[in-house]
Amino acid sequence: MERKLSQKERATLIACHRKERNGKVRDRIKAVLAYDEGYSYSEIVRILLLDNETIRRHIKDYFDENKLAPENGGSESHWSQAELLKLKAHLVEVTYLYVKDICVYVK
Repeated sequence: MERKLSQKERATLIACHRKERNGKVRDRIKAVLAYDEGYSYSEIVRILLLDNETIRRHIKDYFDENKLAPENGGSESHWSQAELLKLKAHLVEVTYLYVKDICVYVK
């Protein structure tokens, strides 16, 4: 794969890395920047403590699709909007010390 970041792209990635709170996204940015600087996959694996396939996928995803964020957004809620509002209203009125107690209420 060709190393091809422009100076502007590098600067943008560095700025994104500084602002990013998600460690997985920061690792993706570091992998892309290191690869573009000439580091080998095995060197990046050693530096970031990730596996080889992950590093290769991060770099390919960025250069093919400009993708930095993982696509794991969780699942859809099984509750209706009314049920969610009822739970939120209850939690405003009642303070629980343990999550298990909230689970008992929900059941």
